[in-house]
Amino acid sequence: MKIAIASGKGGTGKTTLSTNLAAFLGEHEAVVLVDLDVEEPNSNLFLNKELLKKEDKMKMIPRWDSTSCTLCADCVQNCNFNALLCIANEILVFPNLCHSCYACSELCPTGSLPMEPQKMGELSHFLANNIEFVEGRLNIGEEQAVSLIAQTKKYVDVHFEEESIKIFDSPPGTSCPVIEAIKDADFVILVTEPTPFGLHDLTLAVETTRILKKHFGVVINRYGMGNDDVVNYCQRECIPILGKIPHLVEAAKLYSAGKLIYQEIPSFKDEIENIALHVKNFSQGVGQ
Repeated sequence: MKIAIASGKGGTGKTTLSTNLAAFLGEHEAVVLVDLDVEEPNSNLFLNKELLKKEDKMKMIPRWDSTSCTLCADCVQNCNFNALLCIANEILVFPNLCHSCYACSELCPTGSLPMEPQKMGELSHFLANNIEFVEGRLNIGEEQAVSLIAQTKKYVDVHFEEESIKIFDSPPGTSCPVIEAIKDADFVILVTEPTPFGLHDLTLAVETTRILKKHFGVVINRYGMGNDDVVNYCQRECIPILGKIPHLVEAAKLYSAGKLIYQEIPSFKDEIENIALHVKNFSQGVGQ
């Protein structure tokens, strides 16, 4: 079962929920925690881990072969991402704009744009106490996260049993990286906070999740710091609230120290337990 933990904005507590929920479930279940926020992965900060495997991840980028090119510029016309430019007697390739779609290479009449591998990041596989932990990490300066997210998900599919619970700590927002992270999920947990910004971005995340036709629920983090607008919105939209994680200074201190919160704050653990119950019920066909 695949559980994606997402949010409409950054800083709502996705990683807090992902790490604590994974560790809690891992006490009795086979759990894989996957950090798909590849531009700024930080789940690793909260886990005592042992590195099992690390591998480079590559993307395919066209290389212009001037010896066979006739400068017809078909490649420029075929590229939907403006990654190619024809100037005078040269085809310029902009790797950071390339989406590795192969259109320029496959449709070139003279075969003048062969695709070649270029490192874009790394994948690391750790054993973290009672859970497996997989992290994708994009190289600094790389602008295309989708390919690394897809390759990280593929690694998880190949190396872990379907019966295990896979928790995807997803990127924030509603852009392409988020779509890639949650599109194969069985259930999506949207984490928000009881603030005007939290509510605004939650509505965007809800719209995105509904378009993808995913089962989902909401977790309100830092509950008690704002107002009830998020609760009222969820009630109007018939969205299940899976948990209300209390706003506690003690929790912030533990987070800042890189510690798992549920192990030390009973009220936090109660909410994690409720969320875990929703996850288990859904996996058994009792949920939505």
